Amino acid sequence: MLNITIRNFVCPSLDYTQALQLRHRILRVPLGLEFTAEELEKDKHDIHLGLFEGKRILACITLTRCENNSMKMRQVAVEDAEQGKGLGKKLSQAGEKYALENGFEMIFCNARKTAVPFYESMGYKIVSNEFTEVNLPHYRMEKKLH
Repeated sequence: MLNITIRNFVCPSLDYTQALQLRHRILRVPLGLEFTAEELEKDKHDIHLGLFEGKRILACITLTRCENNSMKMRQVAVEDAEQGKGLGKKLSQAGEKYALENGFEMIFCNARKTAVPFYESMGYKIVSNEFTEVNLPHYRMEKKLH
């Protein structure tokens, strides 16, 4: 891989459009779901980070400011061909760094059951019972930031 960069971007923008297409392809199409107008409106108030090779997005995450100095990491997506190469971890760590540098004390996510080992490997802890979101089993996972 050449020229890998992580950068944040706003909604709307060209980078956001690429990220939305990636999120749709990786997270929604396999479940037969579409984004709602409410979800897309919410994106305008969130922080978006992307991992790019040149101008092409390979992975993205969305960060949402929450109460109690916490930040929610959501919509983590990595191109199929790039999965298993550490890009999701690298981008998640960039999200944690962003949260810490901006005064947040804790980061959390609603992790798909299949992603629990990934988050556990980065120090996240399960703090809920299993629940269903987008028709899949999930757990709320949290990590204190220092």
